[in-house]
Amino acid sequence: MDQGNSNLDADAEERLQALLEQLSAYIEHYHGGSVEMVALEGDTLKVHLGGACLGCPLSQNTLHGWVEGTVRQFFPEIKNIVDA
Repeated sequence: MDQGNSNLDADAEERLQALLEQLSAYIEHYHGGSVEMVALEGDTLKVHLGGACLGCPLSQNTLHGWVEGTVRQFFPEIKNIVDA
């Protein structure tokens, strides 16, 4: 993962990574998809949706609903979450 010019300290980045791993485990278990952290650049989090999310017409709902909604609850300083 590229940590770039993140607004988070190292501990917060570790907590963010752990949160995404928990989200990915849920998505994989119930839907066959996955999410992984690619980079954190400033206030933008880049993730990769994989597995069943690839080509799924609901992948944007997963990205902006589950992933973005959950991340912003714990890390409001992250303003943008994009599928890289």
